[in-house]
Amino acid sequence: MSGGIQFFTENINYLLRGKRKIREWILSTIEAEGEYCGHLNFIFCDDDFLLELNCKYLQHNTLTDILTFPFDGEGKSLNGDIYISLPRIRENAGIYEQKIENELHRVMLHGILHLIGYNDTSEQEKREMRAKEDYYLERRRLI
Repeated sequence: MSGGIQFFTENINYLLRGKRKIREWILSTIEAEGEYCGHLNFIFCDDDFLLELNCKYLQHNTLTDILTFPFDGEGKSLNGDIYISLPRIRENAGIYEQKIENELHRVMLHGILHLIGYNDTSEQEKREMRAKEDYYLERRRLI
């Protein structure tokens, strides 16, 4: 079973390249985790837009690269909105010496893993999530 994966922008001009392959990769990741894809929206935005959401819904007055908002769907499928700050992605790619595309894909995957139920509060959870990200980023090449 597969659902819809959509890509949108808010307060920023951006054209995501390779949408079909990215959808296939995300779907294969979700299925490998034993889950089903419902309706997933990736919303690419600027820092100001994401900061406003962070303040309004999480009461955090800090910049972040991603916010994930799950919502109920039908059955046991993953449904949610994943907001991603492209300026944060660009800055983090430079800090971590990664290609922007790789950093973007890691953060997209991070949002999916949160929807699946992974957390990154403790150091152990962070290590587990990073290992999952690394694993599925490697699988991306097989699609």
